[in-house]
Amino acid sequence: MESNWAAEHLQTIRTLMERSAIYRRALAPIMIFNGAVGSAGALLGWGLKIEAPRAFILYWAAISILALVGSFLLVRRQALRESEPFWSPPTRRITQAFLPPLAAGFIVSTVVFLDVASPPQNLDYVLAMLFLPLSWVVLYGCAFHAAGFFMPRGMRLFGWAFILGGCGLFAGGIPDWAGRLTYAHGIMGFFFGALHLAYGVDLYFTEQRKNET
Repeated sequence: MESNWAAEHLQTIRTLMERSAIYRRALAPIMIFNGAVGSAGALLGWGLKIEAPRAFILYWAAISILALVGSFLLVRRQALRESEPFWSPPTRRITQAFLPPLAAGFIVSTVVFLDVASPPQNLDYVLAMLFLPLSWVVLYGCAFHAAGFFMPRGMRLFGWAFILGGCGLFAGGIPDWAGRLTYAHGIMGFFFGALHLAYGVDLYFTEQRKNET
């Protein structure tokens, strides 16, 4: 039983390493899509002045679901194009790496959402619109770093950018000039919008140059 598990595990690792270039190409459209969704979500949330704590949490939960569904469809299309099963052992390993940090983010968000007073107090705004987005950023970085263990080095660096950026903003505190509406949606737009777009564009042009050589 243990030998079978070890053989399957070794085969999964070998497959992940062999297909890292394919996953890198598939990751470019996913990053660009998520970056576009994150940027548009930040601009729309700022324009609609969504700053009530519970409305802010629900709004960004809806944006994350949209990004997740779009990513799922892109991965599925890539699997069909490569004539590969979607729910393969490598896909399961990557999903398992993503799951704990994302589950922690969901649990923390739910607790904050349920604890927000009605009408909200100043502390509720600080927790829901300032500290909670930074926790999302850090946990998302942890998820990407874990999933990037058998992937190209850039994925782990991308995860570290989220982790260090989120922790740095948390340590720096809230700037006096930043209103909570602009600051909260700005955090989401920068990390989940601009950084995704930058990484996706970099992946796209890197692969284009490799194909030309």
